[in-house]
Amino acid sequence: MLREVKTAQGIVRGLAAADPRVTSFRGIPFAKPPIGENRFRAPQEPEPWEGILLADDFGPIPMQSTPGLGTDIYCREWHVDPEIPMSEDCLYLNIWTNAKTGTENMPVLVWFFGGGLQWGYTAEMEFDGERLARRDIVVVTVGYRLNCFGFMCHPEITKENPEAPANFGNLDQHMALKWVQKNIAAFGGDPKNVTIAGQSAGAGSVMMQLQARQNAGLFSKAVIMSGMIEQPGQKNIGFPAELADAEKLGERFFEFLGIKTLAEARAMDAFKLRDAYYDFMWKNGMMMTVRDNMFCCGDPLTQLRNGEIQPVTIMTGNTSNEFLYEENGEWKNPVQLCTRASILKNHESSKPTTFYYYEFDAEIPGEDNPGCFHSVDLWFWFETLAKCSRAYVGKHYDLARHMANYFSNFVKTGDPNGLDSDGTLMKRWEPFEAETKAEMLFQTKG
Repeated sequence: MLREVKTAQGIVRGLAAADPRVTSFRGIPFAKPPIGENRFRAPQEPEPWEGILLADDFGPIPMQSTPGLGTDIYCREWHVDPEIPMSEDCLYLNIWTNAKTGTENMPVLVWFFGGGLQWGYTAEMEFDGERLARRDIVVVTVGYRLNCFGFMCHPEITKENPEAPANFGNLDQHMALKWVQKNIAAFGGDPKNVTIAGQSAGAGSVMMQLQARQNAGLFSKAVIMSGMIEQPGQKNIGFPAELADAEKLGERFFEFLGIKTLAEARAMDAFKLRDAYYDFMWKNGMMMTVRDNMFCCGDPLTQLRNGEIQPVTIMTGNTSNEFLYEENGEWKNPVQLCTRASILKNHESSKPTTFYYYEFDAEIPGEDNPGCFHSVDLWFWFETLAKCSRAYVGKHYDLARHMANYFSNFVKTGDPNGLDSDGTLMKRWEPFEAETKAEMLFQTKG
């Protein structure tokens, strides 16, 4: 098996996964640590190392609220470890591959985690890439900066680096994509067959990467899970603020911190800065992607609707109970409505995209009777149900196997259809067209 790989920066040694036919490489640096003078700056090329880097554990998670201290469903579901290492030094990626050599040219999946661009990390239990890697794809999960560390704006930052004044978390993702192009072949992957995917804010990140002109040629397919969200009468949740407005928010944050200069902000202890940000955020708003007219040149959802994105095939969908609201006595799912409407609008553009649309509507066990809440489908897409504390049974495992099959097939060819593990043909999944509005409904009852 492929346990040692030579990258552009040096040699990495991975570990056998639970299935020894798969090797996991955890904690590979793809950029310089964004600390000191590199705080609030675009990611820098990684430094080479001598000897062999043991890629045997995840890198520290990005700066954020300590996981596992709350009582909400996400702390119960997977943010369970308050002791997990956390640091500004978080720009690491992880790879799962079942390649035996570096010449196998297998399809590549690059995954961006969700969490509102404020929380989340690659070490979450549901993101174990082993089961997908067993299906002959190379799985890459990417760490990136969050909250003020990833999305701070300020006039002094803009003046210092006008070519990259904002969106450092999205630029981290872009840097990882460039790293994949340079290095993934050595892990048995095909740099010409890369799919980017994510859920929630990770899906919003996918849309952001789809609109960025710097990404031409870095990927050929995209998966947007629960990422198109628009409440009635409001802008979509991922709508980027203007740079000037984000700079004013940054100035107010500096006042809140009791500092005046960027040098003072860079000198602050990372945990003190984190704690101050969350106190500030709840009253002043989150720091997120902004329109800087460098990396982000508009609203990515509008650009998707207008066909102004990279020309790639897209798989997209939602769970059945995401952010429900009541209108005229009827419960509606804003993610579902926004996603379907966005696909139809795209089909009216001069450069329509092929979309495969799904809805996840499985029975989710538990005394909390959670329904198909936002993010619960991740256990199924990665086929990692056994890591969950919920009492999943055979029908859930059957559904997860099918969903992971469809996911992997899409990564391979841009078409999710194919055979089940027993060699039988799976249910046909047709593209979503204006005439047919075809969708795949994933249910535990078939």
